[in-house]
Amino acid sequence: MIMVLITQTDIVMQDDTLFSLAGRRALVTGASRGIGLTLARGLGRYGAKIVLNGRHPEPLEVARAMLEREGVDAAIAPFDVTDQDAVIAGVEKIEGECGPIDILINNAGIQRRAPLDQFSRADWDALIATNLNAVFFVGQAVARHMLPRGRGKIVNICSVQSELARPGIAPYTATKGAVKNLTKGMATDWARHGLQINGLAPGYFKTEMNEKLVADQAFTQWLCQRTPAGRWGNVEELVGAAVFLSSDASSFVNGHVLMVDGGITASV
Repeated sequence: MIMVLITQTDIVMQDDTLFSLAGRRALVTGASRGIGLTLARGLGRYGAKIVLNGRHPEPLEVARAMLEREGVDAAIAPFDVTDQDAVIAGVEKIEGECGPIDILINNAGIQRRAPLDQFSRADWDALIATNLNAVFFVGQAVARHMLPRGRGKIVNICSVQSELARPGIAPYTATKGAVKNLTKGMATDWARHGLQINGLAPGYFKTEMNEKLVADQAFTQWLCQRTPAGRWGNVEELVGAAVFLSSDASSFVNGHVLMVDGGITASV
Protein backbone atom coordinates (compact mmCIF):
# COMPACT_ATOMS: atom_id res chain seq x y z
CA MET A 1 0.00 0.00 0.00
CA ILE A 2 1.36 3.43 -0.97
CA MET A 3 0.61 6.31 1.37
CA VAL A 4 0.68 9.92 0.18
CA LEU A 5 1.25 12.60 2.77
CA ILE A 6 -0.53 15.84 1.90
CA THR A 7 0.83 18.79 3.83
CA GLN A 8 -0.67 22.20 4.51
CA THR A 9 1.92 23.61 2.10
CA ASP A 10 0.58 21.38 -0.67
CA ILE A 11 -2.93 22.64 -0.03
CA VAL A 12 -1.83 26.28 -0.11
CA MET A 13 0.19 25.80 -3.30
CA GLN A 14 -2.88 24.33 -5.04
CA ASP A 15 -5.15 27.20 -4.02
CA ASP A 16 -5.49 29.32 -7.13
CA THR A 17 -7.51 31.95 -5.25
CA LEU A 18 -4.61 32.86 -2.98
CA PHE A 19 -3.81 36.04 -4.88
CA SER A 20 -7.36 36.80 -6.00
CA LEU A 21 -8.85 40.16 -5.03
CA ALA A 22 -12.30 39.39 -6.43
CA GLY A 23 -15.08 40.97 -4.41
CA ARG A 24 -12.77 43.36 -2.57
CA ARG A 25 -12.65 47.14 -2.74
CA ALA A 26 -9.34 49.02 -2.79
CA LEU A 27 -8.88 52.72 -2.08
CA VAL A 28 -5.72 54.04 -3.73
CA THR A 29 -4.53 57.54 -2.80
CA GLY A 30 -2.56 59.66 -5.25
CA ALA A 31 -4.06 57.51 -8.00
CA SER A 32 -4.48 59.83 -10.98
CA ARG A 33 -1.04 58.96 -12.38
CA GLY A 34 2.32 57.29 -11.75
CA ILE A 35 2.73 54.51 -9.21
CA GLY A 36 -0.75 55.05 -7.77
CA LEU A 37 -2.50 54.57 -11.10
CA THR A 38 -0.31 51.60 -11.97
CA LEU A 39 -1.12 49.87 -8.67
CA ALA A 40 -4.82 50.65 -9.08
CA ARG A 41 -4.78 49.05 -12.53
CA GLY A 42 -2.85 46.05 -11.23
CA LEU A 43 -5.20 45.39 -8.31
CA GLY A 44 -8.16 45.84 -10.63
CA ARG A 45 -6.83 43.20 -12.98
CA TYR A 46 -6.75 40.79 -10.05
CA GLY A 47 -10.42 41.45 -9.40
CA ALA A 48 -10.55 44.38 -6.97
CA LYS A 49 -13.05 47.19 -7.31
CA ILE A 50 -11.01 50.39 -7.31
CA VAL A 51 -11.65 53.78 -5.72
CA LEU A 52 -9.25 56.40 -7.07
CA ASN A 53 -8.32 59.28 -4.79
CA GLY A 54 -6.64 62.60 -5.53
CA ARG A 55 -7.26 66.27 -4.89
CA HIS A 56 -8.83 67.11 -8.24
CA PRO A 57 -11.74 65.27 -9.88
CA GLU A 58 -10.78 65.97 -13.51
CA PRO A 59 -7.62 63.81 -13.72
CA LEU A 60 -9.33 61.14 -11.61
CA GLU A 61 -12.17 60.98 -14.13
CA VAL A 62 -9.64 60.53 -16.94
CA ALA A 63 -7.97 57.70 -14.99
CA ARG A 64 -11.33 56.11 -14.12
CA ALA A 65 -12.45 56.11 -17.75
CA MET A 66 -9.16 54.53 -18.83
CA LEU A 67 -9.46 51.76 -16.24
CA GLU A 68 -13.07 51.06 -17.15
CA ARG A 69 -12.10 50.70 -20.83
CA GLU A 70 -9.68 48.03 -19.63
CA GLY A 71 -12.44 46.21 -17.76
CA VAL A 72 -11.63 47.48 -14.25
CA ASP A 73 -14.52 48.50 -11.98
CA ALA A 74 -13.48 51.99 -10.83
CA ALA A 75 -14.94 54.96 -8.98
CA ILE A 76 -13.43 58.26 -7.85
CA ALA A 77 -13.24 59.93 -4.43
CA PRO A 78 -11.61 63.38 -4.66
CA PHE A 79 -10.44 64.76 -1.32
CA ASP A 80 -7.29 66.28 0.16
CA VAL A 81 -5.39 63.60 2.10
CA THR A 82 -3.54 66.29 4.09
CA ASP A 83 -6.83 67.59 5.55
CA GLN A 84 -7.96 65.25 8.34
CA ASP A 85 -11.57 66.42 8.32
CA ALA A 86 -11.75 65.96 4.53
CA VAL A 87 -10.23 62.48 4.87
CA ILE A 88 -12.76 61.39 7.49
CA ALA A 89 -15.66 62.72 5.40
CA GLY A 90 -14.25 61.16 2.22
CA VAL A 91 -13.80 57.72 3.77
CA GLU A 92 -17.30 57.87 5.29
CA LYS A 93 -18.72 58.69 1.85
CA ILE A 94 -16.90 55.76 0.21
CA GLU A 95 -18.10 53.36 2.90
CA GLY A 96 -21.66 54.64 2.61
CA GLU A 97 -22.00 54.96 -1.17
CA CYS A 98 -19.55 52.42 -2.63
CA GLY A 99 -19.24 49.87 0.14
CA PRO A 100 -16.62 48.64 2.62
CA ILE A 101 -12.97 49.44 1.97
CA ASP A 102 -11.09 46.13 2.16
CA ILE A 103 -7.71 47.40 0.94
CA LEU A 104 -5.96 50.74 1.35
CA ILE A 105 -2.95 51.65 -0.76
CA ASN A 106 -1.51 54.73 1.01
CA ASN A 107 0.40 56.06 -1.98
CA ALA A 108 0.05 59.87 -2.11
CA GLY A 109 3.45 61.53 -1.88
CA ILE A 110 5.60 64.40 -3.12
CA GLN A 111 9.29 65.17 -3.47
CA ARG A 112 11.24 68.37 -2.83
CA ARG A 113 14.97 68.63 -3.55
CA ALA A 114 17.41 71.21 -2.15
CA PRO A 115 20.63 71.32 -0.12
CA LEU A 116 19.70 70.66 3.51
CA ASP A 117 21.15 73.95 4.80
CA GLN A 118 18.98 75.83 2.28
CA PHE A 119 15.80 73.77 2.63
CA SER A 120 12.76 76.00 3.15
CA ARG A 121 10.24 75.63 5.95
CA ALA A 122 7.44 75.63 3.38
CA ASP A 123 8.91 72.65 1.54
CA TRP A 124 9.55 70.83 4.83
CA ASP A 125 5.93 71.36 5.92
CA ALA A 126 4.62 70.21 2.52
CA LEU A 127 6.63 66.97 2.73
CA ILE A 128 5.48 66.23 6.27
CA ALA A 129 1.85 66.97 5.39
CA THR A 130 1.68 64.80 2.28
CA ASN A 131 4.18 62.02 2.95
CA LEU A 132 3.56 61.43 6.65
CA ASN A 133 0.44 63.14 8.00
CA ALA A 134 -1.68 61.82 5.13
CA VAL A 135 -0.57 58.23 5.78
CA PHE A 136 -1.73 58.58 9.38
CA PHE A 137 -4.96 60.42 8.52
CA VAL A 138 -6.12 57.99 5.82
CA GLY A 139 -4.83 54.90 7.61
CA GLN A 140 -6.64 55.82 10.80
CA ALA A 141 -9.91 56.76 9.07
CA VAL A 142 -9.99 53.52 7.08
CA ALA A 143 -8.93 51.37 10.03
CA ARG A 144 -11.83 52.69 12.12
CA HIS A 145 -14.12 50.86 9.69
CA MET A 146 -11.90 47.80 9.24
CA LEU A 147 -11.45 47.12 12.95
CA PRO A 148 -15.10 46.28 13.75
CA ARG A 149 -15.16 43.99 10.69
CA GLY A 150 -12.05 42.16 11.89
CA ARG A 151 -10.27 42.27 8.54
CA GLY A 152 -8.44 44.63 6.20
CA LYS A 153 -5.22 45.31 4.32
CA ILE A 154 -3.24 48.53 4.51
CA VAL A 155 -0.20 48.97 2.28
CA ASN A 156 1.83 52.11 2.97
CA ILE A 157 4.13 53.15 0.14
CA CYS A 158 7.57 53.57 1.65
CA SER A 159 10.79 54.00 -0.33
CA VAL A 160 14.37 52.92 -0.69
CA GLN A 161 14.84 56.20 1.22
CA SER A 162 13.15 54.55 4.19
CA GLU A 163 16.57 52.91 4.62
CA LEU A 164 19.10 55.02 2.72
CA ALA A 165 19.88 58.71 2.31
CA ARG A 166 21.13 60.67 -0.69
CA PRO A 167 22.32 64.30 -0.94
CA GLY A 168 19.61 66.89 -1.45
CA ILE A 169 16.61 64.92 -0.17
CA ALA A 170 17.18 64.55 3.59
CA PRO A 171 13.67 65.79 4.53
CA TYR A 172 12.08 63.34 2.08
CA THR A 173 14.22 60.59 3.61
CA ALA A 174 12.98 61.62 7.05
CA THR A 175 9.33 61.29 5.98
CA LYS A 176 9.83 57.88 4.39
CA GLY A 177 11.75 56.60 7.40
CA ALA A 178 8.84 57.74 9.55
CA VAL A 179 6.34 55.95 7.30
CA LYS A 180 8.31 52.74 7.75
CA ASN A 181 8.04 52.96 11.53
CA LEU A 182 4.43 54.15 11.40
CA THR A 183 3.71 50.98 9.43
CA LYS A 184 5.26 48.90 12.18
CA GLY A 185 3.26 50.83 14.76
CA MET A 186 0.00 50.30 12.90
CA ALA A 187 0.70 46.57 12.75
CA THR A 188 1.56 46.47 16.43
CA ASP A 189 -1.76 48.07 17.36
CA TRP A 190 -4.09 46.54 14.76
CA ALA A 191 -2.78 43.08 13.82
CA ARG A 192 -4.57 41.50 16.78
CA HIS A 193 -7.85 42.73 15.28
CA GLY A 194 -7.35 40.90 11.98
CA LEU A 195 -5.69 43.64 9.94
CA GLN A 196 -2.44 43.30 7.99
CA ILE A 197 -0.46 46.52 7.64
CA ASN A 198 2.73 46.43 5.59
CA GLY A 199 4.96 48.70 3.57
CA LEU A 200 5.95 48.52 -0.09
CA ALA A 201 9.25 50.26 -0.73
CA PRO A 202 10.15 51.06 -4.35
CA GLY A 203 13.74 51.66 -5.32
CA TYR A 204 14.49 53.89 -8.31
CA PHE A 205 11.67 53.69 -10.83
CA LYS A 206 10.92 55.53 -14.05
CA THR A 207 8.12 57.81 -12.86
CA GLU A 208 7.04 61.38 -13.48
CA MET A 209 8.54 62.32 -10.11
CA ASN A 210 11.93 61.04 -11.31
CA GLU A 211 11.85 62.44 -14.86
CA LYS A 212 14.81 64.78 -14.28
CA LEU A 213 16.90 62.01 -12.75
CA VAL A 214 16.09 59.61 -15.59
CA ALA A 215 17.15 62.27 -18.10
CA ASP A 216 20.41 62.90 -16.20
CA GLN A 217 22.87 60.56 -17.91
CA ALA A 218 25.45 60.85 -15.14
CA PHE A 219 22.88 59.92 -12.50
CA THR A 220 21.50 57.04 -14.56
CA GLN A 221 25.02 55.70 -15.07
CA TRP A 222 25.70 55.92 -11.32
CA LEU A 223 22.37 54.24 -10.52
CA CYS A 224 22.92 51.36 -12.93
CA GLN A 225 26.36 50.75 -11.43
CA ARG A 226 25.02 51.01 -7.88
CA THR A 227 22.01 48.72 -8.41
CA PRO A 228 22.76 44.98 -8.69
CA ALA A 229 19.99 44.63 -11.32
CA GLY A 230 21.83 47.27 -13.36
CA ARG A 231 18.84 49.38 -14.40
CA TRP A 232 15.90 51.57 -13.46
CA GLY A 233 12.73 49.79 -12.37
CA ASN A 234 9.54 49.89 -14.41
CA VAL A 235 6.43 50.76 -12.38
CA GLU A 236 4.59 47.63 -13.54
CA GLU A 237 7.16 45.63 -11.56
CA LEU A 238 5.55 46.90 -8.34
CA VAL A 239 2.20 45.27 -9.06
CA GLY A 240 3.11 41.74 -7.95
CA ALA A 241 4.27 42.92 -4.54
CA ALA A 242 1.15 45.08 -4.11
CA VAL A 243 -1.14 42.18 -5.01
CA PHE A 244 0.70 39.90 -2.58
CA LEU A 245 0.35 42.38 0.29
CA SER A 246 -3.31 43.00 -0.58
CA SER A 247 -4.36 39.35 -0.86
CA ASP A 248 -4.80 36.29 1.34
CA ALA A 249 -1.28 35.26 0.35
CA SER A 250 0.04 37.65 3.02
CA SER A 251 -2.39 36.65 5.79
CA PHE A 252 0.43 36.29 8.38
CA VAL A 253 2.66 39.10 7.12
CA ASN A 254 2.48 42.15 9.37
CA GLY A 255 4.65 45.20 9.96
CA HIS A 256 6.96 44.19 7.11
CA VAL A 257 8.48 46.54 4.55
CA LEU A 258 8.91 44.77 1.22
CA MET A 259 11.76 46.28 -0.79
CA VAL A 260 11.33 46.25 -4.57
CA ASP A 261 14.59 47.89 -5.51
CA GLY A 262 16.67 45.70 -7.80
CA GLY A 263 18.90 44.83 -4.84
CA ILE A 264 20.17 48.33 -4.08
CA THR A 265 19.60 47.98 -0.32
CA ALA A 266 21.29 44.57 -0.32
CA SER A 267 24.69 45.72 -1.55
CA VAL A 268 27.44 48.23 -0.80
